[in-house]
Amino acid sequence: MEPVSASGTSLRIQVLQADITALAVDAIVNAANEALLGGGGVDGAIHRAAGPRLLAECAALPEVRPGVRCPTGEARATGGHRLHARHVIHTVGPVWQGGHADEATLLAACYRASLQLAALRGAHSIAFPAISCGVYGYPAELAVPLAVSTVHDWLLRDTPPRQVVFCCFDAAMTARYRDAVAAVLPAPSEA
Repeated sequence: MEPVSASGTSLRIQVLQADITALAVDAIVNAANEALLGGGGVDGAIHRAAGPRLLAECAALPEVRPGVRCPTGEARATGGHRLHARHVIHTVGPVWQGGHADEATLLAACYRASLQLAALRGAHSIAFPAISCGVYGYPAELAVPLAVSTVHDWLLRDTPPRQVVFCCFDAAMTARYRDAVAAVLPAPSEA
C-alpha cells in the first residue's frame, strides 16, 4: 500500500477489488445481521471461509435482546479462525429506508465502532466491505463517500488501525471508492 500524505500525517488507504476473506490484514469487517449467526453476501462468505468455529463464537456472544447480539450501528469482535485475518469485526449496517431513519448516522457509527474494536484488539490493518450497500439497499453513491470520510477522519486522529483497505466485489464499486478516496485526500504538493 502506498502512503498518502494528508495534514502532515502518513495515511494508508487502499481500494481493492478482491475477496475480503483472502486478504492478509489484521482484521476484516463483516457486514452482519443483528443475530450474528451468518447470512448471505459478505456475511455468508466470511462464515464459510472462517469455518464453523466462527459461528460457535458468534452464538456464544450475549444477546442484548432476544435474537440481537449486535444492534445496528454497533460492532462485536471475534477471532478469525481459518481466515488470514486474526480478527473479524462484525457490524450491522442500517437498512435503507429512504434516508429518513437516521441511516447516515448509523452507517458512520458502524465504521467508527469497527475501527475502535480493531484498535482495542491491537489491529494495525483492517479491511471493510461496502457496509449496507447489498441487500440492505443503501445507495452506494451516498454510502461510499460517508464511509471514506468517516475512515479518513479516524486516520487523522493518528490512532490504530493505520492501514485501511476498502475491499470491493466489482469494478464499478472499486471505481466509486477510488473516486471517493481521491476526493478526501489533498493532491500531493510539489516540492
